[in-house]
Amino acid sequence: MSLQDPQLFGKVAVLFGGSSAEREVSLMSGAGVLQALRSRGVDAHAFDPSERELTDLKREGFARCFVALHGRHGEDGTVQGALELLGIPYTGSGVMASSVAMDKVMTKRIWQADGLPTPKYVRLAFDQQSREQIMVVPDVLGLPLIVKPPREGSSIGVTKVEGYSQMQDAVALSAKFDADVLCEEFIDGEEVTCAVLGQGLDARALPVVRIAAPEGAYDYQNKYFTDDVKYQCPSGLPEAEEREIQRITLAAYHTLGCRGWGRADVMIRASDRKPFLLEMNTSPGMTSHSLVPMSARAAGIPYEELCVRVLASASLDAKGGAN
Repeated sequence: MSLQDPQLFGKVAVLFGGSSAEREVSLMSGAGVLQALRSRGVDAHAFDPSERELTDLKREGFARCFVALHGRHGEDGTVQGALELLGIPYTGSGVMASSVAMDKVMTKRIWQADGLPTPKYVRLAFDQQSREQIMVVPDVLGLPLIVKPPREGSSIGVTKVEGYSQMQDAVALSAKFDADVLCEEFIDGEEVTCAVLGQGLDARALPVVRIAAPEGAYDYQNKYFTDDVKYQCPSGLPEAEEREIQRITLAAYHTLGCRGWGRADVMIRASDRKPFLLEMNTSPGMTSHSLVPMSARAAGIPYEELCVRVLASASLDAKGGAN
């Protein structure tokens, strides 16, 4: 992908902040992207959709948007749909892929339909959360298991359940963030992540990042606000394992119709080294702790260049930008 003259991008809005539970992370991501784009001569401006009307983008002559929003009303297809109506090209996946990838249950259904490996799960809809219905979940998935909101990110509202007695509280916590609750088979092993840049036949998987969190607690606090988590990139995995993770990540990306960029979270089961797809992030973090910049660096792409490349890929569904 040839990097364009920064002037050709026109006036660029970096969308960050927003109203989701991941606002704090988005503010950090957006600040990094804004600084990076300006350092490369891009006419970039901060824009927080929770403080301003999106129609201001059209009125103020913005030519394209870098979406650095995370979570609801940013990564879930709603902002993407508004930008489609405004006719302003934006980074990342289109309306449908963003919406589907934001919902971990829908994502898993699509991956399963295409034969891609993802942990077994039970969805507890808002009207299926009686004590009796909750207590049979471990019989289906085994213990330990994971309970999480299907439409949140950054490990918000997630519990690792070790015994039946914890199920009720875990579901109650998750239900604070989402009406539905996703209960998922726990994969005992290593956590890795794999980023993708590009779309269609030009999409390529970047080097895999291996994540070693203290006592396996790769939670919100450790993700963004401590230096206790250790990351390995290059991953140090056997070449065949790295290639297989990149293969299923690309397949997962294409199946959901993603474009521009994305990042899949994957567990490698210790017992047989089989990888399992957990989720696809269509607006990945760009903070100092974030994983896509780390992976890009290992592929020889500095942070500033990564931001420009992603911006260069901005498009609209209406212009045939979908995968």
